[in-house]
Order: sequence, then structure tokens, then C-alpha cells
Amino acid sequence: MVLYLFLSALVVPFFRSAQAYDPTCVPFSSLSYHTTARSLHLRLTVATVRTSCASTRIIKSTTFSTDNLVQYWGQNSFGAAGGAASDSQQRLAFYCGDATTDAFPVAFLNVFFGPGNAPELNLANTCSTVNDTVFDGTELINCSFLASDIQTCQKAGKIVTLSIGGATGGGTFSNDDQAQGFADEIWNMFLGGSSDMRPFGDAVLDGVDLDIEGGSQSYVPFVNQLRSHMDGASKTYYITAAPQCVFPDANIGATLSAVGFDAVYVQLYNNPCGLTHYNDGTYTWNFAVWDYWATNVSPNKDVKVFIGAPASSTAAGSGYVSIDTLQAIAEDTRKNFPSFGGVMLWDASQAYANDRYDQGIKSSMKSNGSCGRAFAPQPCTAEAFDSSANYPMGSTVSYGGYQWVARYYGSGTPKGDDDSGSWRALFACSGSAPANSTSTTTTTVPAATSSTAHTHTANTTPTAATVTATSETGTVPGTTTLVVTTTYSLPVSTISIATQSATSTATSNSGTCSGVAAWSPQTAYASPVQCTYNGQLWQANQWNYNEVPGGVAEAWTLVGSCAALGNRLAQKPLGAGTCTLKRSANGVALAQPTSRHKKRRSLRFRFPWFN
Repeated sequence: MVLYLFLSALVVPFFRSAQAYDPTCVPFSSLSYHTTARSLHLRLTVATVRTSCASTRIIKSTTFSTDNLVQYWGQNSFGAAGGAASDSQQRLAFYCGDATTDAFPVAFLNVFFGPGNAPELNLANTCSTVNDTVFDGTELINCSFLASDIQTCQKAGKIVTLSIGGATGGGTFSNDDQAQGFADEIWNMFLGGSSDMRPFGDAVLDGVDLDIEGGSQSYVPFVNQLRSHMDGASKTYYITAAPQCVFPDANIGATLSAVGFDAVYVQLYNNPCGLTHYNDGTYTWNFAVWDYWATNVSPNKDVKVFIGAPASSTAAGSGYVSIDTLQAIAEDTRKNFPSFGGVMLWDASQAYANDRYDQGIKSSMKSNGSCGRAFAPQPCTAEAFDSSANYPMGSTVSYGGYQWVARYYGSGTPKGDDDSGSWRALFACSGSAPANSTSTTTTTVPAATSSTAHTHTANTTPTAATVTATSETGTVPGTTTLVVTTTYSLPVSTISIATQSATSTATSNSGTCSGVAAWSPQTAYASPVQCTYNGQLWQANQWNYNEVPGGVAEAWTLVGSCAALGNRLAQKPLGAGTCTLKRSANGVALAQPTSRHKKRRSLRFRFPWFN
């Protein structure tokens, strides 16, 4: 049985014991913290001082290590996926023998209230009711033989936490009192309390991870009750969560925004917002949404966000990427977002069998990570957001400390925690490019000429043409094709055009379907993109995704049959007229006269002085 859950407990900067110290790097083991309702406060004690910075630790809230690696352990994911028995999950201490991993969430405590009202553990091939004893009157297995493994890992500077829930977890609360009582039980059985039932013997775990994939009630009082125990302890404890990447998470989302967590391990797989959609043009990859939540919404503004990834192609239904790809994604994310804390893998058995996938990502993060340096945002390069402006798909703006892209038509103010909104943050940035400014001048364009008449006629009466310019000199691309019923802007930089002329020709680009891609359910389409489907040419009339042309959503307009589209438009003189040069920071644009024909077509503008 495979239990898929992916977060664990630990505060990003606290992972892994440091071998060296400098003013910005301190050992994880010498940090302690106290939490209030709104923030995480750190007390620093340094027992040993050295001179190099072999590994990074935080000393204050703004400087965190960004090379932390978390691996779930306990579910034998490799063996459950049909892997060779020789490579199945080993004892926990086996994975603590090197410096690769900083934290291990032990997965899972998957039943809250079993027989005897006691919780239950499932540790797959390592500890189960099949091979191990249970506490009297319960189905809670006694895994006390793992106490030495846990303590070995902790002595090596690893954080070991208890992960609660999982994909098949049977944990729900009926009310707040029950949730608080369960928190007391977890504290007594696994953390700093005492109980006749201690599944891991005298080992004291370092915290709790919530991988809640069913039910959402009363987790706020559960977390607060745990914190009340942890705050009074001399030992450092952590509370983390493993939400699905879709924001907000359906089960733990409200809790994440109500109480402070130390870290979240976002499951960027098995979802459309996952790793395989990074930089694919759909803007569905959504680490940016979680960064915005971390820095603007979370009660703990120092919470760190981890990229949760499958450690092999058999570790998850979807979302696995090669080690080279994951290394590149992690490095880009570290540079772009201040909340980045590292990578979480599901799980240790999969990573070990997959050519030490864990070492591949750890070595990359370690070589590129920060040594206690505060995040330095890059400059904003897009112009400031203007609520009165129009922003077609692909437009970029700067606003609120981020640079944004319009996923489709950009409507409304950019808002980072709106996962389905029209804007997606590209990266955190500082400053702002200047807003657009304009001035105008006017000149006269001589009569245009044309050639070759065909069957359809066009309205050839010219209208005023507007050109936006930044100077009196420059060049413009020679030919641009645009939809005919629109006013067009052609970015150019001008030269003296007192003696120049412009020629406009109208031609049909709908003669056949040649060169037009077939419709794909995996492609996002924005108006007026065209596609072919069942021998017909279709044009998107709105942004859409996975909407079949001709379907009930009416997201597509039929242009015509590919076989029947063979006519050409007449190339008629557009006549003499006046164009206006409009000076703008964006360049020069020429608004050509619109022509209305019986069929949809495009205008092609040719400017002789650019030849």
C-alpha cells in the first residue's frame, strides 16, 4: 500500500548541522525558537566558532539557508511501485550516513482514532502489524527498535519528524476539543511528553508534519495546542505542512493562513501546477503563488517554501523531471523568490534507487545556495501596472514587489494568491520601470498604390493613421500581418519621413489551412489564435484551455472549411490620407484604416523607406 504525502517538519534554515561558523552561518543545533501568534523568534547560542562556511544556517529571520533537502521515509515507495526487493526501503539510519539529507518526515501516522481510541502507524516494510507487536487493546504498532535509528540521525544533525495523514490517512476531528486532545496525545507519545505507549521508545522526535489529504476541520486548535507544548520546552520543535500545489489547498489551506508554520513542502506533482509545467508557456506552474502567500498572507512571514518533487518516475502519477531539469528549476526559483528554502523528495527509497537522485539535487543546491545571505531581489524591468491600461496575453508589468505576466487578458490588479487569476508573478523584484508617456506630431502620407485585383472588393476610404514615436529617426520592420477589423500599432523608431510614402495592401491569409496547427487539448489558446479541427479552420474568440472547437463553451468561431478556403482579396489602393505620429516610450505605431470584407483576413503594411 502506497501512502502519498509529501511534507515534513522543519524550518528551512535549520536543516543540517553546520561544520563551520561565521557571522552569517551558525549550526542548526545551536538554534532555538519561540513562536507567538504572528511570528517566529530565534534565540542564538553558539558553542563552537570556526572560520569557514561549510554549510549555512540562519541567524535572523531574513537570512536562511536555501540548500535544504527533505526526504520522506517510511512508505517504501520504491518497493510499493514494484521495484526490486534488494532496493526496497532500508532502516532509517541507513539514509543518515552522509550529509545529503537535512530532514526526514517519518510517514505516516495514518489513523487518528483506532481501536482503544489510539492512533495507528503504517511504516510499510519496516514496522507493521504483520511483523511487529501492538500495544494492548489497540492497533498501534510498537516500533521501539527504531529509537536508535532516530537518535543516530539526530546526532548526525538531521531533523526527524512525524508525518500525519497521507493519501489514505483516516484522520478527522469532530470538534475543537477532540483536536486539542489529539495534540496532547501526539505530544505525549512522540515528542516531549510521557506515555505508557511510546511507539518509538525513548526517542523524542523533532516535530510534526501535516500531510492532510482528507478533512479540514479543527486543525487550527490542533496546531495551537501543539505550539503551547513546544513553546515551553527546552528542545527545538518544528511544525510543517505538505499542501497540494493547487492554491489554496482544499484540506489544510485555511489552517496555513490562520496559524504560523515553519515550512511548507508544496507537492508540485500529480497536479496541473506541477514541475512539468515549469516554463512551458501556460503559466500554470505556481510556486509564485506560494511565495506570495508566504510573504504576504502567512502569519509567519519567515515561513519557507520547498519544491516538492517525485524522486523517480514511479514515485508519483505525474510530475517527475530529470535531475538536470530539477536542478535548473531549483536554482531559478532560489534566485526569483525569497521564500525558497530547498527541495522535498518523495521518497528516500525512490531517490536512492534512482542513481542517488537525492545527491544530484543536494550537490547542485549546495554549490548554488546562499550562506546566510539575505535574498536580493532583481530590478523590476516591466513598466508599472496601470489600472486604466489594456493588457493582452503575455503583457508584463511590475506591481507590489513582483514582475507579472498576463496569463490571458490581464484584468484587475495583480494578486498573487489568486491561483486562477489572469496574472502570474514571474519573480520578486524591486523598483519599477517608468510608466509610459506620450506626445504627438502630425505629417501627411501620400497616396498609396496597389496591384492585382481579384474577386472581393474592399472599403478603400482611408482614415487618419496614427504613429507613436520616440524620436525623429529610426527604422520599422518591413511587413506585419494583422487582423483586418482592428486598429493596429506597429512599434518602430522613426527617420525623417517628409519625403517618404507608405504602401498598404490587404491580402487574405485564409486561403487554406496550410501552416495552421491542429487543435490540442494540452494547449492554451488566446484570441485570435487559429487551429484546425475535423477539416475546418477555427479561431479562438476568448482565452480557453481544453475547449473543443464547436463545443458547448462556444470558445471558438468557425472560419470555414479548409477545402473551401481558396479565395484571395483584392489588393486595392487605400488612397491618400493623413497619419499622425504619436511619440511614446513604447516606440512608433501606425493606426491603418480598417477594411471590412466579406471574409476574415489580415492587412499587411509595407513601408518603402525600410527596404
